[in-house]
Amino acid sequence: MTDTPAPKPGKTLVAAEDLTAFAAALLEKGGLTPEDARTTADVFVWAARRGVDSHGTARVPAYLELLAKGVANARPRITVESTTPAAAVLDADRAPGPVALTRAAREAVDRARTYGIATVGVRRTVHTGAIGYYVSRIAEQGLIGLGFVSGMPNMGYTGVKGAAVATSPLAVAVPADSRAPLLLDMATATIALGRIRQAKANGTPLPEGAAATADGTPTTDPDRAVMPLPLGGVKGSGMSLAFELLTSVLVGAPIFSSFHSDDPRGREHRQNALLIAVDPAAFGDPGAFTEAVDTTLGTLKGLPAADGATGVFYPGERSAALSAERGRTGVPVAPKVWRELLAKAEEFGVEAPRPLGGAG
Repeated sequence: MTDTPAPKPGKTLVAAEDLTAFAAALLEKGGLTPEDARTTADVFVWAARRGVDSHGTARVPAYLELLAKGVANARPRITVESTTPAAAVLDADRAPGPVALTRAAREAVDRARTYGIATVGVRRTVHTGAIGYYVSRIAEQGLIGLGFVSGMPNMGYTGVKGAAVATSPLAVAVPADSRAPLLLDMATATIALGRIRQAKANGTPLPEGAAATADGTPTTDPDRAVMPLPLGGVKGSGMSLAFELLTSVLVGAPIFSSFHSDDPRGREHRQNALLIAVDPAAFGDPGAFTEAVDTTLGTLKGLPAADGATGVFYPGERSAALSAERGRTGVPVAPKVWRELLAKAEEFGVEAPRPLGGAG
């Protein structure tokens, strides 16, 4: 008898490594180098293993389209500019976000090991993917990782009519000693755009204050909703604007002002980012730091759980556990996504992996 759990109804269960290899093969056929294809696939499957389906393997067909249309550059000439040892700007030349930001994370770690802290701005990339992946890579090296992203305006701003700012995310990863790292990964929107599309497909109402019509009027009707509203009203919209300054403006590639100008190129898809790596060793004993992180997280988990709560969890704890489980038992792929992947596999002559279960 197998201990492999049955996937959710209609979903196809695929071994994580097989899914990564499959996605990489498709992306390579789409024009990426084998190394860049594997890097991009790693980011997608990392998200899928943690249950972040919006940034998981569903992104493979979308990236293939970006590559086919030339929006994403399959063979970018990435350059790194630096005028001071602890800071740099990586020009992505429209490389896919996973390619550009993975390299930026490595750059930040290398510099932070020497100087205690390092900042790497990323200019002119295309869809960064799950920002939590890159700060997690920094945390895997024993450093603290912080990340900010700015993109195309697709969210309301308090007091403005229509879409004004982006659903810009931030992420923080802090290494621990014997526990999974703390990973805070959040957008500045109340809900994701994918949640609006899902509600429209299901015909279910949206939460109050979560989405708006094209002119910015709040609505719970998924058929009228076209954009999310900022998290916490002025707080979320203010954070998004701040991230535009910390990323786009800082690296000399403004998105917000260009988007709202008369320049037609201002609406061409692009994103910018900022990654920061902090070495705990610059502040004292790094071992003592991670032990204290463990103690802090353990203290939180030892607090009395509220009535009805299943437990007390810190950011990233449950998604790390889910990732470990899916690493053992397989990653569920939604029916529509699996059909799209199989269609691309047939088109490109790529062999699809054998499912572990589900509607294969």
